[in-house]
Amino acid sequence: MTAVLLIEDDDRIRLSLAMALEDEGYTAYTAATAEEGLAEQRRRPADTVLIDLMLPGMDGYECIRRMRRTDDVPIVVVSARDDTHDIVAALEAGADDYVVKPVAVKELAARLRALRRRARTLQQPAPATSVLTFGDLEVRPEAGEVRVRGEPVAVTRTEFRLLCELADHPGLVLSRQQLLQRVWGHEFGDERVVDVHVGRLRQKIERETGSPRHLVTVRGLGYKLLP
Repeated sequence: MTAVLLIEDDDRIRLSLAMALEDEGYTAYTAATAEEGLAEQRRRPADTVLIDLMLPGMDGYECIRRMRRTDDVPIVVVSARDDTHDIVAALEAGADDYVVKPVAVKELAARLRALRRRARTLQQPAPATSVLTFGDLEVRPEAGEVRVRGEPVAVTRTEFRLLCELADHPGLVLSRQQLLQRVWGHEFGDERVVDVHVGRLRQKIERETGSPRHLVTVRGLGYKLLP
């Protein structure tokens, strides 16, 4: 059974959301603080982590950063804050997705299933038979590797899925909504999630992020990876 760690300081929300997730077939572990959540994840690693941003003591942003140092578990922020700054900051800290409260449990469960499906796909061993080359950028989908100028580049699972999706369609513009659906599994969602992940990828694969040579923006349409 898939395990979810819920880090939420509001007792009522934590209990009700945990019960709702268990009704959806998940095993729910809970923590009321970031410190408890980090310790819980070390003690019995969950398959996915849900985290609020406004926590007592260490906030959610720092908790995500610390978890990301040693763990590539999918992380979804569940927060009442819907300001662009908060969403961008959480994603830049290392979150994979962002859901605004109040939470529709059915939608949240669908997002969790999509994240797990994609995580399992990346975990399946396969020979490194294909290399997609874009100048000095190499994407190896089967091996789960990205290289720039021959050197391996560390990317998150979500960044890798995004890059593979664009690499599978060289020179073709993919809209933000198309990427949300194909990479995150959302029929609808906040397009800022895509923009932040594109920005993080550029920092890792481009010589100059202000003048990208590989991952470019087509104004009003979306993004494409230049062959």
